[in-house]
Amino acid sequence: MRADKKNVTRLLKTARGQLDGLLKMVEEDRYCIDISNQLMATQAILKKINREVLNAHLGGCVADALGQEEAGEKVNEIMMIIEKLSK
Repeated sequence: MRADKKNVTRLLKTARGQLDGLLKMVEEDRYCIDISNQLMATQAILKKINREVLNAHLGGCVADALGQEEAGEKVNEIMMIIEKLSK
């Protein structure tokens, strides 16, 4: 994996903590909107991690496979689309 492992690991641990919190909220029969807000926060972190992993893959693995000169521009185009789709 070419993504920043330290950052991805930190974000995954944060998401795991949020999931643990969500389980506790459900077990405690907390207010639905509070649970929904926490779910959306967790999803946002997971999307951020996925963008970072895909960006690293496109900028590394795919660029290497295509040849660096023309790959950079195409990788940026794809990342702009992924960014729009992940919001």
